[in-house]
Amino acid sequence: MSEKKHIDEVSGVSTTGHEWDGIKELDNPMPRWWVWTFYATIVWAIGYTVAYPAWPLVSSATQGVLGYSSRSEFSTTMDVVSAQQADLRQAIADKSLEEILADETLRRFATAAGDAAFKVNCSQCHGSGAQGSAGYPNLNDDDWLWGGDIESIHQTIAHGVRFAGDDDTRFGEMPAFGDILSADEIRQVAAHVVSFTGTPSDPALAEAGAQVFADNCASCHGDNGQGDITFGAPNLADAIWLYGSSEREIAAQVRQPKHGVMPAWQARLGDPTVKQLSVYVYSLGGGQ
Repeated sequence: MSEKKHIDEVSGVSTTGHEWDGIKELDNPMPRWWVWTFYATIVWAIGYTVAYPAWPLVSSATQGVLGYSSRSEFSTTMDVVSAQQADLRQAIADKSLEEILADETLRRFATAAGDAAFKVNCSQCHGSGAQGSAGYPNLNDDDWLWGGDIESIHQTIAHGVRFAGDDDTRFGEMPAFGDILSADEIRQVAAHVVSFTGTPSDPALAEAGAQVFADNCASCHGDNGQGDITFGAPNLADAIWLYGSSEREIAAQVRQPKHGVMPAWQARLGDPTVKQLSVYVYSLGGGQ
């Protein structure tokens, strides 16, 4: 409710005329210092909009009498940073991967630059932490299709995997055994492959699948399923699987295998950036 203004008996100050639950608000004036500070902020705001870009227009904004541009400032800053890093980038371009790893300054610079390049170009498939996902390899473990030493990593990044636009691309392709083996043989070999790392649902199937594996798979994957980096044949005995580890998923891969494709980054990013990516991936701990 509200009532007429009156003078408060205790303070001698008039009220605003409002009352809440018996409490009346005094109509005290604002402190002079606060009022002048408020006026000063108004003047400052007006001056700022005159001096700097501020008011939006149809296709641009007012430029301000000082001609300031955050884009220009950023560009200038980046030019300075680029000039400071020019020697390091040139050294990365000129030196071999082993020389980069042996030089602490170059190794740290390449790792940091490679981390940034990875987030822009690689994290979409391999994850922000290079942990991979279904169909995309985890780059933090010790499981490498074509080898995890620094040169092998560089080769894979530079020329890609099954990339049609690069003659030096990594290429390994598993036959579609659905056209070669019977359905029973595929179930048998899937049970046998599971036996490398676990217990098959039917030991008799796994035993029968041993001969199927020896006849059709061991030439690439090895007698004990340990894989072969020469062919890019995965190790089947380490419980690391791109497309699932159940008998059903293994049988599906045997029947009609999936083959991942990775771009060749050399032509897109240039050799220095590919070297930086190689050093970064190698630094994750899975490199051999």
